[in-house]
Amino acid sequence: MISVTPVVLCGGSGTRLWPLSRSGFPKQFLCLTGNESLFQQAACRLAALGASDINVSNPYIICGEDHRFLALEQLRETGISMGATLLEPIGRNTAPALTLAALAALEEGSDPVLVVTPADQSISDPVAFTQAMQQAIRDAAKGSMVILGITPNRPETGYGYIQVDSSAVEEHSVAQVKRFVEKPDVDTAQRYVNEGGYYWNAGMFVLKASVWMSALERFRPDIAQATRLAWEKRSADNDALARFIRPGKAEFTSIPSESIDYAVMEMCPGNGFAINMVPLDAGWSDLGAWDAVWQVLPKDNEGNAHQGDVLSSGCSNTLVHATSRLVSLVGVEDLVVIETPDAVLIADRHRCQDVKVIVNELQANKRSEQTLHRKVHRPWGWYDSIDEEERFKVKRIQVKPKASLSLQKHHHRAEHWIVVKGTAEITNGDKTILLTENQSTYIPLGQTHRLANPGTIPLEIIEVQSGSYLGEDDIVRFEDTYGRSDKR
Repeated sequence: MISVTPVVLCGGSGTRLWPLSRSGFPKQFLCLTGNESLFQQAACRLAALGASDINVSNPYIICGEDHRFLALEQLRETGISMGATLLEPIGRNTAPALTLAALAALEEGSDPVLVVTPADQSISDPVAFTQAMQQAIRDAAKGSMVILGITPNRPETGYGYIQVDSSAVEEHSVAQVKRFVEKPDVDTAQRYVNEGGYYWNAGMFVLKASVWMSALERFRPDIAQATRLAWEKRSADNDALARFIRPGKAEFTSIPSESIDYAVMEMCPGNGFAINMVPLDAGWSDLGAWDAVWQVLPKDNEGNAHQGDVLSSGCSNTLVHATSRLVSLVGVEDLVVIETPDAVLIADRHRCQDVKVIVNELQANKRSEQTLHRKVHRPWGWYDSIDEEERFKVKRIQVKPKASLSLQKHHHRAEHWIVVKGTAEITNGDKTILLTENQSTYIPLGQTHRLANPGTIPLEIIEVQSGSYLGEDDIVRFEDTYGRSDKR
């Protein structure tokens, strides 16, 4: 029986899919091609890899500290149990991330086949994905490293390429990799398509944990040593919610930032490490920009892909995503319109890669639209800042059943709470009260307080803040279920 541990790489900010994707809620957690997020789709695909000779364990999730509860909640919705969540204190690319997973797996006393995949890709044919990945698993169990390759259907300059012996490639077969090729110019990419034997690098890898560590120690001993040190300095939260593992922050920060490809894979051909490729024909897309999203979505007879409340007349080849209001288009083509409650993007569909220029400007100007949506998800629920002017802010807040916010206080604002749905348990100073629909209370400035939902349905309240400063950082936490530090 082949033991498999899925590894979902859940980092990245998806800047080219702004304004839906933001650093606080990146693209892997968005529902772009169905009713499940890209992360949920990835987890479900990996969970379905089991066979009579393949046993699939609970997945390792690798993400940043700020996204741990998003990943936990979305995985819970799929019904898949989490193996462990490895929390990167800072982004160091994919090679250190995979090394953390390999060290965790080996420490558990086994040497499983690791199936490593990004969380932000789209697959339209899950059956073909399963067949190709099972072939890769069986080959990796023999000791080789396996990469998934996509047959190119256009001269794409945004992907790296893998060259193999084209005569050896048949459906779901394994071919030896001859070399990796950097992102080419358009003429070179066209030559690759015409010649055959070249495949897009899908960024999915299948290999045993020990094989990865052996190759890493051969080609990048600096990364191996630094990551081992960070792993030795780890801490863990082993509670009812999840198994969060945090490598040593100072040690992890010192790890060189490098991708799996550059650190190891591109070094393997001809250097004593077998690396093979399995072709993947499963409707793959990395959804790197809005044009790629348009490519995979269903379209009308004029090539329009519209989601949400959209009306159009005389339009062709457009992408519209309406989140909160009616969007209307007349007589336009090749246009992308992405509407959210606090930002709207309008772009030429052929220049969607340039969205990152806007995001860079937002970041340079320290604007919140780069980081968070108006509706912000928290481990206990969410809040939506529906109105704000000088000295007041209005929020709609939802708290999950049996969940609670931290015991806290504010130095610069008072709060009025009105219950509109469910039952609220409110700590206000030294008193605790229950409020139901249409009842309200007042939290004075500087008062210690907590909001909790003791019921079995979501609690919703309207919060009106008033004061001289209304920033989210005006908070002092005394107790917190979710392990967040003071003033976070």
